[in-house]
This record gives sequence, structure tokens and C-alpha cells, in this order.
Amino acid sequence: MLVVNRFRVPEGDAAFRGDLEAAHALLSERPGYVDGTIGRNVDEPDLWVMTTRWVNVGAYRRALSSYDVKLGAVPLLSRAVDEPSAYEIVEPGADLNQSFARQT
Repeated sequence: MLVVNRFRVPEGDAAFRGDLEAAHALLSERPGYVDGTIGRNVDEPDLWVMTTRWVNVGAYRRALSSYDVKLGAVPLLSRAVDEPSAYEIVEPGADLNQSFARQT
């Protein structure tokens, strides 16, 4: 699965890049992490992105629940643009996720 977190960063927030790199490093240590990148928009330099890939949605959710990530990454992730961030990776010919209410 693919996670896309976008951030609007006010000019002069010099600590943001380091905070984002630290959050990414914490996530990268969690089981199920595949890879990830950090980027900055070329046309709007106040727009940043962090993408991460995970073996499945459960691995990502468990990563967010870990103590280290809650302490060191979630405060930064809460600053992300308020939009859906989890995506299924679409492979040629693969069945897509179906939208329906799930039983617990």
C-alpha cells in the first residue's frame, strides 16, 4: 500500500525538514515498511510530501500505533493536509479494493 502525506509549511519553518526526516526514519524502522521518499514541490516550495510504501494496510496501522512513532512522528503527521492518505497500489489485472461496510 502507498501512503501520501502532504504538508503546507510556512516560510521560515527551518525545523520542518529535519522533523520530517526524523519522522520518516522512525517509520522506516517499523515492520512492513518497504520504502519511502520526501519531496518538495517545484512550483510551490511551501508544499512538501512524504510517501511511504508498506506491505499492507495492517503494517502501516501497526506502525502508527507503536510507541516510538506516536511520540516522534505522529505530532508531525498531524500537521499534514487534511485529505485521505492511504492508497492501494494498482497492478495490471489485479482486483481492486471494494468499498463496503466491514463487520467487526
